[in-house]
This record gives sequence, C-alpha cells and structure tokens, in this order.
Amino acid sequence: MSGVQRRKTVGVMVGNVLVGGGAPVRVQSMTNTDTADAVGTAKQCIQLAEAGSELVRITVNMPEAAEKVEEIKKRMLGAGITAPLIGDFHYNGHKLLTEFPGCAKALDKYRINPGNVGRGKRRDEQFSTICKIAVDNNKPVRIGVNAGSLNQDLLVEKMDENTTKNLGKEPEDILNECMILSALQSTELALECGLRKDQVIISCKISKPTDLIKLYRELCTKTDQPLHLGLTEAGMGAKGLVWSAASMGVLLHDGIGDTIRVSLTPKPGGDRREEVYAACELLQALGIRSFAPSVTACPGCGRTTSTTFQELAENVQGYLRDKMPEWRAQFEGVEELKLAVMGCVVNGPGESKAANIGISLPGSGEAPHCPVYVDGKNFATLNGTPDEIGKKFIRILEDYVATKYARKEPVAAK
Repeated sequence: MSGVQRRKTVGVMVGNVLVGGGAPVRVQSMTNTDTADAVGTAKQCIQLAEAGSELVRITVNMPEAAEKVEEIKKRMLGAGITAPLIGDFHYNGHKLLTEFPGCAKALDKYRINPGNVGRGKRRDEQFSTICKIAVDNNKPVRIGVNAGSLNQDLLVEKMDENTTKNLGKEPEDILNECMILSALQSTELALECGLRKDQVIISCKISKPTDLIKLYRELCTKTDQPLHLGLTEAGMGAKGLVWSAASMGVLLHDGIGDTIRVSLTPKPGGDRREEVYAACELLQALGIRSFAPSVTACPGCGRTTSTTFQELAENVQGYLRDKMPEWRAQFEGVEELKLAVMGCVVNGPGESKAANIGISLPGSGEAPHCPVYVDGKNFATLNGTPDEIGKKFIRILEDYVATKYARKEPVAAK
C-alpha cells in the first residue's frame, strides 16, 4: 500500500461494495454489448468482474434493455458474481425506471447525466423523478457530468456573463466551472429529493488529461462526496492507456479519486477486459492496490535476438489472468506475487533474484541454459525447447502458489 494520503469522503454502499469512506479505490468498467441481449450482456459482465472489475455498468437506453436487467442480474448471481450492477441512463431514465420497477429494484446504482435529462423546468422534474425512485428503492446514484453533454443553459449563461462583465476567462475555464457547478447543483437537488449524502457519488469527465487534473483538484475542495475518475473518451491503444495514466495517475497520487474507469476504445472484436486490466495495473503501479501477480520482463535489445523470452512472458501473463479468478478465491495474498522473465545475463539474474520466481533466458552467445530463482536462490536450471521450458516454469509457479500462500476458508453457503 502506498503512503499517499487519501482525501476523506463520505462512504457510499453500492450493493455490497463500499465506495469512498476510506475504502480502497474501486475499479469500474462498462459493457459494450446490446443490453437487450441478456445472455451476451451477462456473459460480459461476468468476464469483467472476473478480470477484476468491482462494479459493472450497463447501458439502459430502451424498454427492451430495461426489461432484461433483472435477467442479467440473475445470470450474474447464478455464476457467483456479486459485483454491483449499475444502470447508465440518458434522456429517458425517468421513464424507464418508472415503467420497469423490476429494473429499478435489480440495479445497485443509477448513473444520471444531468445534461441529458431534459431542458429547463423538465430537466429538474425528470432528474427529481430518478432521484425519488432511488430513494424508494434505497439505491445510490452517480451524478455524472460530461463535457460533451453539459447543461447548455448553464454554459450559455456563464459564457454570456464572461462577455458582459468582461471577466476575461478562457473558454476551457468556463467549461470546467460549469461542470463543477452542474455537479454540485445536481447534488443539492438530489439531497432535496430525499437522497442521503451517503447515496451520492460525483464525476466530472472530460477528454483532455490536463483539464481533468485541474477540474478534479478544484472539485475536491468543494465537496466531500466520493469521486469517480475517468476521461470521457481516452482513445485507442497506447494513446488511451497513456492519457488515462497521465491524468488519473496524477490525481490518484494526490489522494483524489474513490473509483476509476479507464475508458479505452477497443479494436473491432477486441477484449473489453483490457480496460479492467489497465485500471488494475494503474492502481498497482502506484502502490495503491494489488490485483494480480506482477511480471517484470525486459524490453529486449541486440543481445536478445530470440523471441523466446517475449513469448514466455506473454504466456505467463495470460496464464496468470486465466488463473486469478480461481487463485483469488483460494489463496491469501497471491496478488502480491512477483515474477521476472528476463532475456539475457545482463539484468536477468539480478531481476530474477529480486522476484519471488524469476527465470533468466540465454541471450546471444550465452550458454543455452535457463536458471530459475525462487525467493532469491537458484532453484533449478531449465533446458529444452521453448515450449518445454515454458511448461516447466509454469509448473514451478503452480507449486509455489500452492505451497507458499495460505488457503482461504471456504465461504459458507447462505
């Protein structure tokens, strides 16, 4: 655990998960399936939860989606997944939650975008309707303000004020000010509707890292509600990963943020779990939490002309991801395990000795032997084909986990 001093916030129970109130920073994700496809959506919810997502959000945009929420929740519970299920509402949430009371009851939290609940008087009325349904069902809400769907009446008002009073504010400063105002005003309205402070989470999302940092540093001085972090759209691949880490890493290191989502754009047919893995890695890199064993692997250079170490590192990483749902349930502290897969003699032995289990593969011109170190001591030397070496290394890893980590007591059936 890092020495970062966390900002003190109100604690909000979302299903069986505490957000804020001194709880660990929570990982959240969102499905990209058609929610009306209950089977496909439940399957992805289960995959995301098993990957490490502690809260899972689904789109509830049409009657066909709202009527499937109960089934999705039942399928998750039937698979042993208790991660809270969150409904994401825009434009018609007040109607869907009213017309489908089973949906309102099955969800563990409602996400409301105050910029997308109507205009003028209707905005407050429709926002209040959702809040009152949350009160009746004892559900928390997230008031999620987005730069791309901000309350236009408020934005126009503040832009006009800047011009008429010659305040000299930059457009991005006015945008940030309006986002914070929208979140705070909406929170006050939610409380007036009967929600308690321990039922409200806030977010203000934007796509530029420097703006997000500035916005949240200001927001956290004006409220003690838990804050959800994330860029509105981080982007694809390396760009999405870097921009998310650059923004949320700074805020988390400042002690700001109670739950996070890394909003990656997947490739067509890509794995939605990548955003979960990224969020977990971000928290783990900062020393805030541990989710899975870490694998140190060298980047390769002219000394490592073979691809064996790269293939082994990738295979080990994939193996760990597949095993972690099972290991997490069985073994205490297995998330803290450290592995090293190194490609030559320069840093190989040193990194291997520093890990719980490490292997140093031969580089160019080195003897074709692979020393394995366990807890800093030379344990074995592996030889054979790359496939044989990989299987032997995995067996050493399996034996280490089974013998070094205490088994958890089985949870009694209720």
